Amino acid sequence: MKKIKILFRLRSLEMGGVPRVVLDLLRNLPNDKFDFTLMLNLYQGELVKDIPKNIKLIVVEKGKEQMSSNPFIQKLQLAFRRLKLEIYDKFPAFLYKVKGLENYDIEVAPGYTEFDMVLNSPNKKSRKIGWFHTDVGYDKDQQRVMSRIEKMKKFDFMIFGSKQTRQVIDDLYQVKYSKSTVIYNVIKVDEVLKKATLFNHSFNTDYPVFSSMGRLHHRKGYHALMKVHKQLLEDGFPHVIAVIGGGNEMENLISQRKELGVDNTFLLLDSQTNPYPYIKASDFFILPSQSESYPLVIGEVMAMRKPIISTNVGGISEMIDDGIDGILINYDEKDMYNAMKDFMTNPDLVDKIYDATEKAYEKFDEKEIYRQVSEVFEQQYQLKLQNEQS
Repeated sequence: MKKIKILFRLRSLEMGGVPRVVLDLLRNLPNDKFDFTLMLNLYQGELVKDIPKNIKLIVVEKGKEQMSSNPFIQKLQLAFRRLKLEIYDKFPAFLYKVKGLENYDIEVAPGYTEFDMVLNSPNKKSRKIGWFHTDVGYDKDQQRVMSRIEKMKKFDFMIFGSKQTRQVIDDLYQVKYSKSTVIYNVIKVDEVLKKATLFNHSFNTDYPVFSSMGRLHHRKGYHALMKVHKQLLEDGFPHVIAVIGGGNEMENLISQRKELGVDNTFLLLDSQTNPYPYIKASDFFILPSQSESYPLVIGEVMAMRKPIISTNVGGISEMIDDGIDGILINYDEKDMYNAMKDFMTNPDLVDKIYDATEKAYEKFDEKEIYRQVSEVFEQQYQLKLQNEQS
């Protein structure tokens, strides 16, 4: 049986939801049906080491890790890299020729960062699949939102990461995608539980610890969480917050932390190859995001049986039953304050949520998700064959 040749495009492999989803699919979709190639614009990021050995890898440009440690030379290397990437973006046929890319049956853009890469592919016969994980409801940049909405119309098929992600586009912009489906991201419950035991961590405090994990981006809400943290401390509710993740908001958060005088209680732990022992060592988990789609971390933390507070954004309400196995709040500092205070002062509520997380396994069926993705790829391949025959 001929294998279906599929190309995944990714910018890089920094720690994040989309790269983790792609690597998991490459590891677990049936390799007797599919012949996968992963193409990275930049060979950089914490997850590079997790690329499956049996996957064909194509790298467009080096990552920072392979560049000179001399600041002047590295600056020249980065400028040259940027120029080459701009040329490849402008002349994708040249890129495909230089890298010896094959005539793939399907090309996949796993996130909006990769939309142009796939839509501009010179391979006109391949089926183009887009994947969208973002809640456009939060985005005030209407030009950017409309650009993404219009690009999604150009794909042969769209996969949305949650029901809400697709529905909000219909609600706000009256745009429907008839050639689309909703497929949740896989949550590796067993893998998470195993990793959580690989080493022990202690926060060395007698106070309650709230952990959180995510890219340090303004829309993740950590600046608001820090203000709530400060207010709770002033009101006599001592606790610690430990944030796992790196990103472009790190310097701003460090500066804000200094201004508020919470250097010792608002911990910024940066990216961690294995974040789960840190979460395991905490008492509670909080996700203060302004926007999400279907965040892996919610299911992972539920599997670890940590009581969760999360903003009710994106598809999170499709994961958490409010008041049963977690608490949903608005993106609002007062709501955040009250929920955190409840966790610290209402042990009956915490026990109730903890007991309900015992059923987390039943919520996240990874085999069904692999089946759904495989079905989409097979259907799109059949449509490609039909088009070639007509």
